[in-house]
Amino acid sequence: MDTIHLTELTDATFGSEVEQHKGLVLVDFWATWCGPCRAVAPIMEQIAGEYDGKVKVTKMDVDANQRTPMRFNVRSIPSILFFKDGRHVDTLVGAYPKPAFLEKIQQHLT
Repeated sequence: MDTIHLTELTDATFGSEVEQHKGLVLVDFWATWCGPCRAVAPIMEQIAGEYDGKVKVTKMDVDANQRTPMRFNVRSIPSILFFKDGRHVDTLVGAYPKPAFLEKIQQHLT
């Protein structure tokens, strides 16, 4: 199976990639030095592969981009924010197992 590369967001691209997107978008706020973020990364890639065409999975480095995390009150990482049709609808903070993310995705896909 090919590794799906997640869309890397910046403060500049956030609006067009997330807020103007129709459908469900996951934004993984992370940093290179964050251990739990590295634990969540492969789960996000699996979800991107399994839900290809249904859910857009993205990530944003909070060290390189500070405006957007501040806007959405991201205080600890990893924080995975769920956006539906451009609106922030849900958040998971911390390194959760895959089923926790899948449950949220199902909830917002319906």
